[in-house]
Amino acid sequence: MDLQGKVCLVTGGTSGIGAATALALASRGAHVASVSRRAVPAPESLLSALESHGGSARFLEADVADPAGCRSCVDQVVKHFGRLDVLVHSAGGPVPGGFCAVTDEAWMNAFAVHVHSVFHLTRASAPHMAKEDGGAIVLLGSAAGLRGCLGAAAYGVVKGALPQFARVLARELADQRIRVNCVSPGVIRTPFHDSLTPEQAANNIQNRIPLHKEGKPADVAGLIVSVVENEFITGENFVIDGGMTMRIV
Repeated sequence: MDLQGKVCLVTGGTSGIGAATALALASRGAHVASVSRRAVPAPESLLSALESHGGSARFLEADVADPAGCRSCVDQVVKHFGRLDVLVHSAGGPVPGGFCAVTDEAWMNAFAVHVHSVFHLTRASAPHMAKEDGGAIVLLGSAAGLRGCLGAAAYGVVKGALPQFARVLARELADQRIRVNCVSPGVIRTPFHDSLTPEQAANNIQNRIPLHKEGKPADVAGLIVSVVENEFITGENFVIDGGMTMRIV
């Protein structure tokens, strides 16, 4: 897909991997709408950076845990730009607590934000993509969804659902030339990991990640853009974790 002039919707697009993805898409000449749950002003530096590549940018407030919020942000993008070609679902957050400790509310909200939102966003987006002879959808999974991780039961389960969700959607939407893939990052230095203690961060680098470094949001964004641009990839899960999930010892 040539991204020049295409319209991209990025959830969670004002910080971390989402913001880096929005910038990477804009650098290819795309128009970008970034969605955030909180009604806070988007950083002027981000807006300027997005528009510096010649495209236009728009920031939307919507809670993707709410089905109406999902439909609303898609409707706003199409109304403003006249089309929708790419959806990147990066919105999410940590869900602490092991299986016996996680609360009912946290469990249900984890599914609403990470999984149910995909259902509603895709239902709203796919018809618009089909009108443009196809499109691309990328879901943000996690290395935590590929292995058993202590202390994050809900997070591991919902992230583990996304590669399968991508496969199902890829098969169902293939005749409409809509490609669906999943990207599963490992330890990426974003606000998500600000809660790590210095000891935990050091353990990741020294013992858990074979490349002995944390990833950067731009690393993941580059992969996402490559997956969007490649028109012969669909139904796949791409792991980007410095080798963490492939190791035995």
